[in-house]
Amino acid sequence: MKKRLHWVFLLIPFITFAQDEDAWVFFVDKENVSESIANPISILTQEAIDRKEMHGVAIDERDVPVNESYISQVKAQTGIIVLAKSKWFNCVHVRGSQEAIDALEALQFVDSIEFADDSLTRSSEGFGFVKGDPEDVNQQRVDYTYGATENQVTMLSADFLHQQDFTGAGMIVAVLDSGFPGIDTNAGFARVRDNGRLLDGYDFVDRVDDEFAFSSSSHGTRTASDIVGFIEDQFVGTAPDAFLYCFRTEDVNSENPVEESYWVEAAERADSLGVDVINTSLGYRGYDNPAYSYTYEDMNGQTAFISRGSNIAFEKGMLLVTSAGNSGTGMIGAPADAPGVLTVGAVNSNGNYVSFSSIGPSSDGRVKPDVMAKGQSSAVITPNGNIDTSNGTSFSSPIMAGAVTSLWQAFPERTNAEIMQFVRESAHLFNAPTPQMGYGIPNFEDAFNAFVLSVEESAFAKAYTVSPNPANSIFQVQFPEGSSQARILVYDLLGKRVLSKEISKTNNSIDVHTLTSGVYIIQIQDSERSTTQKLIKQ
Repeated sequence: MKKRLHWVFLLIPFITFAQDEDAWVFFVDKENVSESIANPISILTQEAIDRKEMHGVAIDERDVPVNESYISQVKAQTGIIVLAKSKWFNCVHVRGSQEAIDALEALQFVDSIEFADDSLTRSSEGFGFVKGDPEDVNQQRVDYTYGATENQVTMLSADFLHQQDFTGAGMIVAVLDSGFPGIDTNAGFARVRDNGRLLDGYDFVDRVDDEFAFSSSSHGTRTASDIVGFIEDQFVGTAPDAFLYCFRTEDVNSENPVEESYWVEAAERADSLGVDVINTSLGYRGYDNPAYSYTYEDMNGQTAFISRGSNIAFEKGMLLVTSAGNSGTGMIGAPADAPGVLTVGAVNSNGNYVSFSSIGPSSDGRVKPDVMAKGQSSAVITPNGNIDTSNGTSFSSPIMAGAVTSLWQAFPERTNAEIMQFVRESAHLFNAPTPQMGYGIPNFEDAFNAFVLSVEESAFAKAYTVSPNPANSIFQVQFPEGSSQARILVYDLLGKRVLSKEISKTNNSIDVHTLTSGVYIIQIQDSERSTTQKLIKQ
C-alpha cells in the first residue's frame, strides 16, 4: 500500500513528500437535492430508510452524494490527488503542494479549504461544518458454553441477553479497522458466513471491493471476533448472530489524517446500508507530520474531522462504539472525544482499571471514557481460526459493541441515544464517574430490565406530551388525566443532569434557551412512576 502511494508520487517529480500537504476541500452545493430527498431509495437502501423512519431520523441534504463532476474537476487539477470524499461534509480529501491546493479556491464550486496543518488554513469562517414498542421478550432461552470468552461476556451480564435469545439477530454491525484476513474462511466465523450474515467488505485505503483480506494486519479480524465470532463450547462473541460489514479505513504503514477521511466515508456508506452499530477500535492524536497532530485542547468532540463525522453518524441514527485508546495516563484521542460516541476503556478480569487505558475527561470537561469492558487478555479469534488473547481498548470496544447490539435487538424502536443512556445508567460508577473508569462497567441485565419497566409504563409515557419537539427555547408538558404535579429532569447524552424543575398543569413551561443544540433525554416523574422521552433542542 505504501509502495502504491510512492509510485503515484513518482509521476510528479517536482513535488516531494516533504512538500505535500493534506487538506479537505468543501464544495458550495450538490445536484438534484430535492429530487433525491423526495425519492430516498435512489440514494439509500431500504434498510437505511426503514431504520431512519423507525427512529425519527430525517433524510436531508447530507444524505445526497457529492457531485461527481466537481470531484472529476478537482482530480484534473495539476499536482492534486483526491484520496477520499464525504457526502456528509460535501468535500473531498486531497493531497498536493500548498500552492496546488490553494489554487483550488479559484474553482467556482469550491467553498472553502481546511488544511490538516491548521497553521496553513487562513480562516475557518464560512466552513460548512456540522458540529454539532419492543418485540416480544418471551423468547426461547439460549444457553452457551462460553469457554475462553466467559469472563468478558459475563462481566457485562451480556449472557443474560443471550439467555433471552437476544444475540444480535437482525441487527447490522459495521467494523471499521485495518484488515480482516481469514474472516471469510476460518472456522471461527463459520456461523456468520454460513447463515448469510457476512454481508460485504470494502477497502477504503486501496479501493478494493469484495474481498476481506485487505491487508496483512489481522487487527480487524480479532476485533470482529469479539462481536460475531463463534466456536461451539469454546468461544462466543457478544452478538454472534448479527450481520456484519467489514470496512478497512486504517493504513498501518503510516499515520496521516486521510485515515480520518476514509473513516467518515466508510461511516457514510454504513449509514446508507442501514447499519445499526459501528465499532471503531482506532484512535487519532499524533501523526507522522507533527503539524497535523492534535493537542489535548482539540479533544473537544468538535475539532477533529473524524469526531465531527461521528457526531453526524449519531444524528443519522447509528450507535457508535469506540476504543478510548492505549495511552495510559495520556488522554483519549479522536473519535473517542465525540459526544455522539460511546467510548470504552479497558479493565482486567477482575474489573479493575488497567494502566494502558486512556483516561478522560474530554478537553471541554465531559465524562470520557463512558464505560468499561475487559481489555486485558481479551479472548479473540486469529486469522487461522485459533483462539488467542489480546490486550488493548481495541478489544474492550467490540465486546461492548456486541452487547449493545444484542440489547438493541430486544428494543429496536428505542433510539441510539436511549440505548447509550440506559447502558451508562446501568454502570456501577454512574453516580460517581472517574477519569479512569468513566461511569464504570455496565450491567446489561439491569439495562434490559430498565427498558422492560419503561415499556410496561408505555401508557403512562404516552400520557405525558412534550411540545414543541424539536424546541427552540421553551417547551410545555401536557399532563394526563388524574395527574397534576410532576418533576422534570433533563440530561445530556453523557448522562449529566442539565436541568431540574417542579411542574404542574398550570405551570408546565420549561425554558431551555441556555442549552446548546442537540439531543437530550427528559425524565418526567410523578408520585406513581417516571417516564423517559427524547427532546431535540434546536
